[in-house]
This record gives sequence, C-alpha cells and structure tokens, in this order.
Amino acid sequence: MALKALMWILWPSFLAAAGASAAVFALVDPLDIAIFGWWQGERQAIYTGAFFLFWTMTAFSSALSLHMAPRVVHTDDLLDETEVRYKLE
Repeated sequence: MALKALMWILWPSFLAAAGASAAVFALVDPLDIAIFGWWQGERQAIYTGAFFLFWTMTAFSSALSLHMAPRVVHTDDLLDETEVRYKLE
C-alpha cells in the first residue's frame, strides 16, 4: 500500500475519531461505564481505549471507501490537455 493511500485512510479517520470521542464523552461519564458488567477502568484508560476503538472503526471505513472508489488514469498529451479514463478492475 502506498504511503499516500495510508495518509488518505488514517488522517480523516483520526479526525472522525476525535469528533466521535468528543461527542460520546460530552454525554457519557467514563466512570459510569462498566466493561463486562464488573470492571470499571480509570477515566484516562476509558478515554484512550474508546479513542483507539473509534479510530480503528473509522480507519476501516475509510479503507473500504478507498478500496471501492474507481481507479482514475490521467494521461497528458503535448497540448496539456487531460483525458480522464476510469479503469475498472
């Protein structure tokens, strides 16, 4: 996988995870969350775990979107005109 494609996946998913964490924890106190019914983590651990969970979910969504996007082939001729062809695989 090219580094540019990795950037297209990880950066938007990072921003979406930050927004999701802010929205969720504006409504829910991390100390009210009991994992598996009995384990209560510290506030910092819940924030960190939830952020990485949101980041993983949104990165998977971005990767799937990038995978499903049509491939575009740009060709330039001597007149600086661009012809766009869609390459379907």
